[in-house]
Amino acid sequence: MTEQLFFYNTMSKAIDKIEPVDDKEMKMYCCGPTVYNYAHIGNLRTYVFEDLLAKTIRLAGYKLKHVMNITDVGHLTSDADAGDDKMLLAAEREKMQVLELARKYEKVFFEHTAALGLNRPDIVARATEHIQEMIDFVKKLEEKGFAYFSNGNVYFDTSKFPAYGRLSGQDRTELKHGARVEQDSNKRNPSDFVLWFTTSKFENQVLQWDSPWGRGYPGWHIECSTMAMKYLGERLDIHCGGIDHIAVHHENEIAQSEAFLGHKWVNCWMHAAFLQMKDGKMSKSKGEFLTLDTLIDKGYKPEHYKYFCLTSHYKTSSNISFEALDAAKNSYESLISKVKELKQLASDNNAVDVEQENSCINKFNSFMFNDLKTPQALAVVWEALRNPAMPPKSKLNFIEHIDKIFSLSLEKIIKETETELVLPDEISRIIEQRQQARISKDWKTSDELRDVLLAKGYVIKDLANNQYQVFEKESN
Repeated sequence: MTEQLFFYNTMSKAIDKIEPVDDKEMKMYCCGPTVYNYAHIGNLRTYVFEDLLAKTIRLAGYKLKHVMNITDVGHLTSDADAGDDKMLLAAEREKMQVLELARKYEKVFFEHTAALGLNRPDIVARATEHIQEMIDFVKKLEEKGFAYFSNGNVYFDTSKFPAYGRLSGQDRTELKHGARVEQDSNKRNPSDFVLWFTTSKFENQVLQWDSPWGRGYPGWHIECSTMAMKYLGERLDIHCGGIDHIAVHHENEIAQSEAFLGHKWVNCWMHAAFLQMKDGKMSKSKGEFLTLDTLIDKGYKPEHYKYFCLTSHYKTSSNISFEALDAAKNSYESLISKVKELKQLASDNNAVDVEQENSCINKFNSFMFNDLKTPQALAVVWEALRNPAMPPKSKLNFIEHIDKIFSLSLEKIIKETETELVLPDEISRIIEQRQQARISKDWKTSDELRDVLLAKGYVIKDLANNQYQVFEKESN
């Protein structure tokens, strides 16, 4: 049995009920990384959103086929057809071959997403491995009258596609040279875009292929349409990306895809908002951005950043700062401590309250099924943990449920076998002294001895009935 899903659709500008075109499975395509540098944490926020989306769809009972591309062909620094070639510039900067560079950053990208608990998409498609399909796609657009050849390049003629601009709300006829794209005298219309390059300012382009129009390379936009159709067919349920893709990349994808197919291509377009720093949007082109490794070097765990992402809705622009990360870190570590405490308590009391468990699960699911309301879903978690009437075992069962979606390493903590901590005699004596102080209600001595333990590298957690847990202090 499947649950109803409602997500915000950028095309309709409304929350739409999502029903798969194919009864057997939902089909979702996500724009992947351009592997010329590390993904910054702003990029990673989008992939966190897409992973939450995929897991929520499966939680609702649907089968899902999730496809993501890897842009390892040159992608221009402008989302249009202008600017410098990101791959080429990076290869020159790092004195590497272009594909060697691409594989390096592709590997790091998946290491970072795995560290954040993100599942690898079912299919990861590299652009360089689908060139012939792109050529065939462009040939068909040309045959159907949607493409034209001009000074060595093949362009998509947006004047032949009246619906151009409907995703972003732009009027194609009002676009002017220089307003969104650099002037290209080879174009018939300012909004036209390149499907295949044989002439560009990059005379020594490394990655080139033979084509009916001469030796060259594909435009950026064509790769997503081509690979999405190859692996997902002619109709997609969901297409995702960042909000920066709406005005150009996704408009162009829609135009070329629906011109190619002759019918509607995607039912629901979903976009994640920017992660903002105090000086504005995070950008690799400015050379000022934070990576996951940067955060780890500063003492944060991947889970701290993941928790930070969950505290705001994917459609809301979020402001990142070390103060905000500290708050997320503190909340996450409190959550971990609570889970460990519940695990200890549940070992002594294995009772469950199925009704309360199901109530929490249903409440959590309802927020996720209604446009991935993660802040509200997170609030349900804390509400359950603070509920004195809910047995510890039931709380842990609920935590295991939510962690299948949030992937915060909580389930791992619940299921891992505890190894007994062997304490030095000195530490054992201090703990015994502190226990006597607590029994005597000598809170001053108890606090002082707790601080002594902390200075020696041990954290003591007080539980009910004069019970306690001792952990070695983590070094951050």
